[in-house]
Parts: sequence; C-alpha cells; structure tokens
Amino acid sequence: MAVDPHLEPHWDSAALITIDMQRDFLSDGAFGFAGTTEILPNLGKLTKAFRAAGRPIVHIVRLYPADGEDVDRVRRTIVRSGAEFAQPGKPGRLLAEGLAPAHELDDQLLLSGEPQLLGPLEYALYKPRWGAFYRTLLDELLIRHGVDTLVFAGCNLPNCPRASMIEAHERDYRVVLVTDAISQASEQGFREIADLGTALCSTAEVVSPAP
Repeated sequence: MAVDPHLEPHWDSAALITIDMQRDFLSDGAFGFAGTTEILPNLGKLTKAFRAAGRPIVHIVRLYPADGEDVDRVRRTIVRSGAEFAQPGKPGRLLAEGLAPAHELDDQLLLSGEPQLLGPLEYALYKPRWGAFYRTLLDELLIRHGVDTLVFAGCNLPNCPRASMIEAHERDYRVVLVTDAISQASEQGFREIADLGTALCSTAEVVSPAP
C-alpha cells in the first residue's frame, strides 16, 4: 500500500520524544505503570540511533510540587495529602537509569518552563499537564531545530503520549508511535492513534535505517 505523502515520516528532520520515563513511573515504582520498565531496552536503541544520527531528543517529564498548586486535578488531592512521586528534589523524578546522559534534573529551571540541555541536541522539558505542548516551549524548540516529524515513545499510552500526539497533529507535525517502546498499549489504542494519521512503527523499523 502506498504511503500517504502527507503522513510519511521525514527521518532526516525527525526528533525523538520520550514521555514520562521517570523512575517513579517504572513498573515497580511507587506510582508505576506495568510494562514501563520492560520497554527500556527499546528506548535505549532509539536514543542511541537518534544520537548517532545527530537528531534531537526531548525527554518530557512531570514534576509534582508538594503543595499540589499546579497539578492536574485528578492527582491534586493525593499530592496535597502527602503522596511523593515525581517530586522536585526526590530521586524518583529522575529519568530512568541509562536513558539520558548522566545529568541531575534542574527542577527550578524545568519548573520555570525552560528546557534543560542534557547533551548535544538532547533536552529535558517539564510539562504541567497531559500534553507535551501545553504551556511548554516544545514547539519553539522543535522549530529551532528544523523538526517536522515526531517519534513518540514512553509511559502510559492512553494518557500523556496520546494527548501529546493529538497536540502534535494539531500543529501539523508528522507523527510516529513506536509500538514496542510504549507502555499500557492495546490494539484498540493503536487503532485510534493510527486513525489520527499516526504512523505505527516498531523500534527496528525506526532505527534501521537510522533516522
């Protein structure tokens, strides 16, 4: 079947977007999602390929300050009640071991909305709600690097990855979901995402040939 030219990924102008791959959200984390630890090997292959190709990587993260003042409503009560997950200053908010260059997250910088440089063309960026574009500088960062294709992977497809992909489509990016590098996935979820115009690819299809 011919690929729709309006949807076909442009690998030479692509960026990898990882969503919420933080230690507290790993499979055995205090607020973890089943299957998230298990996708780390494929995420490692994706980040290695994008670094080798000199393409941008943006690690989208959540931070939940203890006062719960700027927290999505569904989690505001438990955060204000003392639940500690992805909390500034706590180790659980850090990216999963080996996912990014060895850098401590700069909570103050991230909460201010600025991207944190982790390595050449590799960033961390805080999002205050589900979508990676909502109240963030993600679009500006991608435009600066000439990106028109976004490759998504990470934690909990029904929530933050899905919201982020919808926002990406609304901004006319070409969108790819890596189906074996996303947790909490289902065939129904894949069908719904594909119906938006998302290309569904495996890790092997993304990294060979490398973007």
